[in-house]
Amino acid sequence: MNLLELFWAVDDFCKEMDEEQSGHLLLSGKQQRRRAGQLSDSEALTIMIHFHQSQYRNFKAYYQQHVQEYLQAEFPYLISYGR
Repeated sequence: MNLLELFWAVDDFCKEMDEEQSGHLLLSGKQQRRRAGQLSDSEALTIMIHFHQSQYRNFKAYYQQHVQEYLQAEFPYLISYGR
C-alpha cells in the first residue's frame, strides 16, 4: 500500500469514526472549543502508521530524517523541528 492509498483508508476511517462518535458524546454543559489543528487527524494517523511500517525505531529520527525531507509536499502543514 503506497502513502496515498494509506491516507485514503485512514481518512475514510476517521470520517466514519467522527460520525459514529458525534452521536454518542456526552455534553458537560460547558462550552467547548474545537479548534482545527494544523494537521488533520487522518494526516497525523497516516504519519504514525507509516512510521510503524518503516525501518525506523525512533519517531524523532523518522520525523526529522524522512518526513521533513521526503514527505513535505504531501503534508504541507508539517512543523519543522531542529533544522
